[in-house]
Amino acid sequence: MLFIMGSSSGKVLPEPSKNGYFCLISSVVNFKKQETDRKTCKEKQQAWLWRRSDRGASRRGISEGVKESVHLEERMRNPNAKFRAKFDPRVTARYDIKALIGRGSFSRVVRAEHRRTHQPFAIKLLEVKGREGHEACQAELGVLRRVNHTNVIRLAEVFETQHRVYLVLELATGGELLERVVARGTFRERDATKALMMVSSGLHYLHTLGVIHRDLKPENLLYYHPGRDSRLIITDFGLACWENNRRREDTAFTTRDANFDLSTDVEECCQDEDWAVRTLCGTPEYLAPEMLARRPCSSAVDMWALGVITYILLSGSLPFDQSSRPRLFRAILRGGYSFHGDPWKSVSASAKSFIDRLLTLDPEHRMSAEEALKHPWLVSMAACSSNKNLHRSISRNLQRRASRASSRCPSSGSTPGSRISMRSGSRPNSRPRLGVSNSSGQCVKIAT
Repeated sequence: MLFIMGSSSGKVLPEPSKNGYFCLISSVVNFKKQETDRKTCKEKQQAWLWRRSDRGASRRGISEGVKESVHLEERMRNPNAKFRAKFDPRVTARYDIKALIGRGSFSRVVRAEHRRTHQPFAIKLLEVKGREGHEACQAELGVLRRVNHTNVIRLAEVFETQHRVYLVLELATGGELLERVVARGTFRERDATKALMMVSSGLHYLHTLGVIHRDLKPENLLYYHPGRDSRLIITDFGLACWENNRRREDTAFTTRDANFDLSTDVEECCQDEDWAVRTLCGTPEYLAPEMLARRPCSSAVDMWALGVITYILLSGSLPFDQSSRPRLFRAILRGGYSFHGDPWKSVSASAKSFIDRLLTLDPEHRMSAEEALKHPWLVSMAACSSNKNLHRSISRNLQRRASRASSRCPSSGSTPGSRISMRSGSRPNSRPRLGVSNSSGQCVKIAT
């Protein structure tokens, strides 16, 4: 019992019993033990959670590593998988994309196969996001939708989205004109006339429609298949335009799911009478003098290019071959070429006459495609010409030219065969139009 006596200072506390003391100590010990156990448990729990997290992260890392490895393996096994993703589902539903075979400033070309018929095609993907891409698409599509000739590349169908146009074209697998010449082993004037007859036929058809190709050269003349009886087709209409800017009622385009009207742009282009025919575009070695002089051009510029092609086809060398573009352009404007050297002594006068009628400075007096088809050299299939094999001289001259071209600095702007990619015409409010070329500035050698 507790007694209180007087003030608090005189307070006498009872002596605690041993039982009570031990009870208190036991309680404190138990409390501390429980606290320690809780901390230990919590630490164990945290450690378990960390281990589980580490295992999960490890598993995720392994999983991501496996996925990356599989993805890398897939990319190695199928390097065109990334490019396939750019194609609209409507295209991939109908065509199996096989391989990327060419690229340009605004385009990519792939080899594809129709899923149902297994027929091979070339699909050209055109980017039309900007003005340049839009302009690069309109002329080519405008021409391809109208042409139908055995010696002109055929358009099978078109798919359009807001920023892309897919042109499904027939696939030419027979190689370029000069590649076939080199691979033959023998090449005579008669063989040249067979090829030139087909090219002239295609040009006559295009010019009758009012189409100017403006980039005719051997790289754009492809054989449809590797056989000896293959037809030769004119390809790559990226720089084509309409002669005299003809306004045709049938140039309106009807395409699937079009988000823009290309026919409107063609009409706008046709309203400016001089722009399309005064622009400087094409490949320097094949440019007609009137194009260099910035005079209005016509289908005669294609016939000048045919003359250059014929000269190369019979000799393996260029009629105008200079180390720089200024010298080259001066030579073209003078019309200075000759038939000296090998193998011109073995080439017939009729063949030289055919070239002279094409490499005429005055476009009014230059031979047309219709006249070319009636020229005695083509009509007779070089029957009166020498039967001499020109293959060795042609191959040797082509090899020399290739060696000179590889030794020249690409930055000098004098690399033979490189396309002039800027349309430097004076069309109001226009930006330069870039032609179809690859990253090195060389024209893409595909059926486009």
